[in-house]
Amino acid sequence: MNIKDVIITELKIIKDDRGKVMHMLRNDSSIFKNFGEIYFSTIYKDSIKAWHLHKEATLNYACISGRVKLVLYDDRIESSSRGIYEEIILTPKKYFLITIPPNIWNGFKGLDEGESIIANCLDLPHNEKEMVRENPHSKKFHYNWKI
Repeated sequence: MNIKDVIITELKIIKDDRGKVMHMLRNDSSIFKNFGEIYFSTIYKDSIKAWHLHKEATLNYACISGRVKLVLYDDRIESSSRGIYEEIILTPKKYFLITIPPNIWNGFKGLDEGESIIANCLDLPHNEKEMVRENPHSKKFHYNWKI
């Protein structure tokens, strides 16, 4: 089952003999809300960056290098997908944008040798005060990162 309100959008890669252009998000896209900030997060193989939740910001993730397992968890009281985990493999080999609305827990684990890179375009500037963080192995989550 997919988590309610999470959107996956296929993205375009334009390649030629000089390299490639990897589209991510345009202001004329139906999923674009607002520009807040874009940043790149790198992660090494078997490292885990989790758990975090944005109370106000919408996230837009795309993996531009490597391979990452993204895990989402919905504990929104009113949501029809409450209690559901969703695992999504992010890689430029199957390139897409994942849009994560506020109040969805998320985290990721590096799967590729070396360093993987996730681009994140938020609809608000990053603000630590609107975030909630938990340890990757918190008992709040019944998730095994080794699975």
